[in-house]
Amino acid sequence: MSDRVVEDVWRQESPHVLAALLRRHGDLGDCEDAAQEAAEAAATQWPRDGVPANPRGWLITVASRRLIDRVRADRARAGREEAVAAAATGDASFAPSADQASAGDDMLPMFVLCCHPSLSRSSQVALTLHAVGGLSTDQIAAAYLVPPRTMTQRLTRARSTLRSAGAVFELPSDAELPQRIASVLDVCHLMFTEGHTRSGGGALLDWSLTGEAIRLTRQLHCAIPDHDEVAGALALMLLTHARAATRTEGGNLVPLAEQDRSRWDRGSIAEGVAILERVLPRGHVGRFQLQAAIAAVHAEAPTWAGTDWRQIGLLYAMLDRVAPGPMVTLNRAVALSMSVGPEVGLDLIAPLFDNPAMRRHHRTYAVRAHLLEMIGDRTAAIESYRRAAQLAASVPEQRYLNDRVRRLVEPN
Repeated sequence: MSDRVVEDVWRQESPHVLAALLRRHGDLGDCEDAAQEAAEAAATQWPRDGVPANPRGWLITVASRRLIDRVRADRARAGREEAVAAAATGDASFAPSADQASAGDDMLPMFVLCCHPSLSRSSQVALTLHAVGGLSTDQIAAAYLVPPRTMTQRLTRARSTLRSAGAVFELPSDAELPQRIASVLDVCHLMFTEGHTRSGGGALLDWSLTGEAIRLTRQLHCAIPDHDEVAGALALMLLTHARAATRTEGGNLVPLAEQDRSRWDRGSIAEGVAILERVLPRGHVGRFQLQAAIAAVHAEAPTWAGTDWRQIGLLYAMLDRVAPGPMVTLNRAVALSMSVGPEVGLDLIAPLFDNPAMRRHHRTYAVRAHLLEMIGDRTAAIESYRRAAQLAASVPEQRYLNDRVRRLVEPN
C-alpha cells in the first residue's frame, strides 16, 4: 500500500474525526493533536495491516485513546478525564459504528465551526486549513507569503487564543454567519490554489485537493445560491480547473501561451461563464467575481495572441482597487506588458522588491525575467530566471525556469 492511499483516506476522513472529537472535547488544539497522532498511527499500521473496514471509526477510536492518555498525563485537565473516558467507552456518538461513521459530510460544518470569532480572519483561515483541510504548515505559509516558522507560531497562538477564550464550537448566529462564510470561502479558495499549483514537491497539481475545493464550494453555492462571492469563487475554480489537463506534459510545466486549448474542458468553461453571467449584473462585484471574469477572458480566447489583454488589464485594475496585493500586482504587470508594453510592467513591479516577502518569492523574479526577456535584455533576464529557479520549491517550476535559462544562454 502506498503512502498516497493513506494520505487520501486521511484527507477524506480527518474532518469527520475532528468533528467527533470536538463534540465531546472542546479544546481544538488537543483534538487536532490527537487526530494527528491517530493519522501517524495509521501511516505506520495501515501499510502493514491494510486499511480497516471502517477507517473513520478506527481513527476516532485511536484519537480518543490519545485524548484519554493526554488528560491523564495533565493534572490541570483532570476534571475532563471522566467525561472523555466515558465517551470513548460508552458513547456511540463519540466512537460511531460503521454505519454512523459513514453518514453525512462534516467538512463544511467543520469549516464554519473552526472559523471561530475569537480569532482574526487570517488566523481562522490558517487554522482551518491545517486542522480540517489537511494542508501542511509549509503549504499554508506559502499561501500567506511567510516563512514556515512564522506560520507555526501563528497557528500556536491561534490555538492558545481559543483555549484562553474558552471557545465553544457551535453553529454561529445569523449575525455571525456572513463573516464565517467569508472565512470559509477563503479556506476553499486557498485549498484550490494549493491544489492547482502546488507550493512544493515533484508534481505541479494535486487533483484530489482541487476536486475537493470545487466540491465544497459547489455545496456552499447550493446552500446559499444568492451569495455573489460564493458564486464567483465557484466560477473561478471551474474556469481555472478547465485548463488543468494541459498544464503539464511529461511532468513538465506548460505555460498558458503554449497550452493546447482544444483539450480544455469546455463543459467546465460553459458552467463557469453561465454562473458569471447570472451573478455579475446583480450589483456589488467582489474579488472572486473579478478573478473569475479574468479567467473567463482567458478561457474564451481562441489563442494566446488573440487574448483580450486590454480587458484583462482593466479587470486587474478593478481587482487592485477591491483587493490589492502583491500577487495582483504581478498579474496586472503581465497583462499590461501585453497590452501596453513590458516597460510599464517592469515599472509596476519594481516596488515589490522592497517587500521582504516578495524578495523571497520565486514568482517575483520569474515575472521580471519574462518582462526583461520581452524587451531583449537577455543578460538581466537570465539572472532573474536563475534567481527564480533557486527560490522555487516546486520541481516542475524549477525545471521550467532552468529551461528558460538554457534557451537564453543557448538560443540555437
